[in-house]
Amino acid sequence: MTQLSDAKLEYNSVYHIYNCGINGCNLFISDDDYDRFLSKYSKYIEPIADTFAWCLLGNHFHIVVRIKNESEIKTLEELGLCDKKTTMTISNKKPDPTRQFSHLFNSYSQYFNHKYNRHGGVFERSFHKKRIDNRSYFKRCLIYVHQNPIKHKFVERLSDYRYTSYNTVLSEKATLLKREKVLVLFENQLDFLEAHIELVSLEECFD
Repeated sequence: MTQLSDAKLEYNSVYHIYNCGINGCNLFISDDDYDRFLSKYSKYIEPIADTFAWCLLGNHFHIVVRIKNESEIKTLEELGLCDKKTTMTISNKKPDPTRQFSHLFNSYSQYFNHKYNRHGGVFERSFHKKRIDNRSYFKRCLIYVHQNPIKHKFVERLSDYRYTSYNTVLSEKATLLKREKVLVLFENQLDFLEAHIELVSLEECFD
């Protein structure tokens, strides 16, 4: 596991990415806020990353993603992100993964500030990113992310929390979450369930 600070996100690399509200303030107040963040996540992040786990909680969030290979990412024109004035100059350009996260945070901040009649930053200035470079750490990190609703006393059972990918892994419904690749890390769904019973500490996850 490699800790990064201001380094750019690298192609074909897996990361645990997390951030919190500035000064510990809430990022999500209503159900609509959670849904709006996920909608914007779909717009800005899904084109450049595969998602393995996510969890949104009041004043912070966690996600585990693989930044796609550059060859897997569509151009700005293909993604419909070019306007008529810029199509000629950047039609073949591809979105930069690091900037896509900035676009996500800026877009959500604009929504949040407008809705709650506030000004200034919403997120901490720099989002945190930990590069995942081995199977064992990858597995622990997925469990840690899913266990956050219990750690922060939102619920007593993981299945009762709506804003996490935990139930999606266990579901058979169509999803963009890389469910099969998550389950490969476990022997089967029962093993997945049992692995989430014993809480993983922050220190275990980041060692």
